[in-house]
Amino acid sequence: MDFSLTEEHIMIRDAARDFAQTELLPGVIERDNKQEFPQELVRKMGDLGFMGIMVDPKYGGSGMDAISYVLIMEELSKIDASASVIVSVNNSLVCYGLEAYGNEDQKQKYLTKLATGEFVGAFCLSEPEAGSDATSQATTAEDKGDHYVINGTKNWITSGGRADVYLVIAQTDRAKGHRGINAFIVEKGTEGFHIGPKEDKLGIRGSDTHTLQFNDVKIPKENRIGEDGFGFKFAMKTLSGGRIGIAAQALGIASGAYELALKYSKERKAFGTEICNHQAIAFKLADMYTEIEAARMLVMKAAWDKDQGNNYDMSSAMAKLYASKVAMEQTVEAVQIHGGNGFVKEYHVERLMRDAKITQIYEGTSEIQKIVISRGVIKG
Repeated sequence: MDFSLTEEHIMIRDAARDFAQTELLPGVIERDNKQEFPQELVRKMGDLGFMGIMVDPKYGGSGMDAISYVLIMEELSKIDASASVIVSVNNSLVCYGLEAYGNEDQKQKYLTKLATGEFVGAFCLSEPEAGSDATSQATTAEDKGDHYVINGTKNWITSGGRADVYLVIAQTDRAKGHRGINAFIVEKGTEGFHIGPKEDKLGIRGSDTHTLQFNDVKIPKENRIGEDGFGFKFAMKTLSGGRIGIAAQALGIASGAYELALKYSKERKAFGTEICNHQAIAFKLADMYTEIEAARMLVMKAAWDKDQGNNYDMSSAMAKLYASKVAMEQTVEAVQIHGGNGFVKEYHVERLMRDAKITQIYEGTSEIQKIVISRGVIKG
């Protein structure tokens, strides 16, 4: 078992860390306050290859592995989880879905632009009554022979207002249940496709989250991904990889909060010495470091499984379940170590605490991860 990173991985991690510190950190509090989408920063991340990390270079991607992906995600998430979730969705859900299951025409038309950051992608599965229960799709796609007509509503869509390309999951034949679901590529600006108001969120406030309305949206047959009825399998396969991205995001939020807490504990004095010298704080730091390292091992194992071609359904679910729990718990501890300053925006940890919560909810709640894991355990 080799736990060391290659020289290439270290270079990739350091490049992501440098970008996060020099480009994401300035203005991150202001973007959070204003709920401002980091449009220019997304373009820069595209220039660095962060928007198509694992995509084959022939489609404009960086051709990196999943380990590189989680290293980049962790470093970005330490500073700005709003920026990192844009990267995660574009990579894990949109680019991966198109590269793995799209046809060559779809890849040439859409993937080449998504992988370079020229386009931003959105993944549209959740609905008002179909969040965790992805089989209950109320959005319909009626087969009209040479095209489909989509009607319905999608909720909580990351990059919903800024995306250029949307992968939309819809029910074509309700009698077939999950086998009657399809996935479609919808372009922004298509007639009948409307973007609702921006959500006012607890965390990841710089990320654009919207409700989307589809009113008789006409989509050509060639925009269906895979064979008829492939949509549910497409969504589930894609989400397994997405969990690795969100697990890495949670890891980054936790490790970013820990680094701030450690630094602060070495500067803040109480009772005549730096607070890190008090056992109450020192033990908190010890617990934080241990929990974060345990989460890192699970995240890296899931990424390694993906790189090795192993089934990563369970390892990605375990990574997301545990890393999101660690993110929530350790950001709370980071605020506690900062004391009153932890409640103040300029010290960053209160934002990380707010950002942490969503990692237990999106791309499969913690409860859904437990269903995935328990089924794997019982099945053996």
